[in-house]
Amino acid sequence: MVRTRFAPSPTGFLHIGGARTALFSWAYARRQGGRFVLRIEDTDLERSTEESVRAILDGMAWLGLDWDEGPLFQMQRLSRYREVAERLLREGRAYRCYCTKEELEQMRAAQRARGEKPRYDGRWRDSKETPPPGVAPVIRFKNPLEGEVTFHDLVKGAITIANAELDDLVLLREDGVPTYNFGVVVDDLDMRITHVIRGDDHVNNTPRQINIFRALGAELPQFAHVPMILGADGERLSKRHGAVSVMQYADEGYLPEALLNYLARLGWSHGDAEIFTKDQLVEWFDLAHVHRAAAHFDPEKLRWLNHQYVKQRSNASLADLMRKLGVKAPDGDGPDLEAVAGLLKERSETVRAAVSAAAMFYGDAEPPAGELEKVLTEQVRPALRDLMSRFSAIDAWNDQSIMDAVNAVLRERKLKLPQVAMPLRLIVFGRTQTPNIGPTLAVAGKKRVTEKLRKHVGA
Repeated sequence: MVRTRFAPSPTGFLHIGGARTALFSWAYARRQGGRFVLRIEDTDLERSTEESVRAILDGMAWLGLDWDEGPLFQMQRLSRYREVAERLLREGRAYRCYCTKEELEQMRAAQRARGEKPRYDGRWRDSKETPPPGVAPVIRFKNPLEGEVTFHDLVKGAITIANAELDDLVLLREDGVPTYNFGVVVDDLDMRITHVIRGDDHVNNTPRQINIFRALGAELPQFAHVPMILGADGERLSKRHGAVSVMQYADEGYLPEALLNYLARLGWSHGDAEIFTKDQLVEWFDLAHVHRAAAHFDPEKLRWLNHQYVKQRSNASLADLMRKLGVKAPDGDGPDLEAVAGLLKERSETVRAAVSAAAMFYGDAEPPAGELEKVLTEQVRPALRDLMSRFSAIDAWNDQSIMDAVNAVLRERKLKLPQVAMPLRLIVFGRTQTPNIGPTLAVAGKKRVTEKLRKHVGA
């Protein structure tokens, strides 16, 4: 059975890059009828926090990336790492290193001075020296000195690294906490992970991990390293490009299905399909169509895609989201929020934008000082009085009856629509920009519209 995993470090929020890695791992497991495991790699004791764990879990839940097992925490498995390290020691595949931090720094400084690549020189690898008193050792892996590591990456193809390029990495620190490369191998082995799908910044770690797998006599998982995400300027994605918390996108009014759709298209494609559901993604997803080149994050494309999903939401669902993001629509005071949502979603790229626009229907906004006087000319004022009279006589208040009244006044007064629509918007909503005037006045309600006209143009 296919088993994939997502293994974030709880040192911050779930960001765009991590969410895409999780999505690809989740989609592959679902497509293959396998299992998706969530593992929290919390061995960075200085930076790992419970708040970050919660942020990761919240982000996964909001995106709808459900896991079958976990979350599993590395810090709850320390005895298991010690057990495997002791086995490697017994079998002569690992050794204790007593170098102090000062000795390691001196070693690297000397190597740099000689123009060499800084690396551990293996001085304790086969040493017969008596261990120095008072120094807690680390356990290092005896990396093969000759030969090479070759593996077939499911995205990048064949990759070969010479063992001479790899030094004897630390497996267990002196406090018994595993390093990343060791903990990952033990976890993937114990959790029977068959496919390791992760960012290509881990490509250089893979040969090290393969050597540990082989030292343990274990079957290798298959590796798939997905390309990194760059900003539109070609630089590595950062906060200024939009690499913020997934939950910040939720706060800003993006929909989870839109963000998932966008992330899937960052480095993967299915023909020319741009908009697709999560079920379609699962049906179509394969690693063969993951691109080798880096993907570019485009905030404009994400907003466009989000707008398509906003328009697809039912009025009731969108109204619920608008309430959660702060729309104040008191009972009996102002139009029904579902009607407002239905009107605004055609123009709103995000739910937050709809929330902002909805404010014009609630409260008592007045035109900005001096703005109404510019458009309420002596020619327009009597036209608005006529319009108020016609509005008052309407029994079936809807956009058709409203526009019938507006067009009749335009004909009689020989005016153009903008000459009347602009002051109408300012009078009723206190702003110059609204959706089409007929549907907008219909949602606002006859009482509000006629009262506002009476206040500003008289009887």
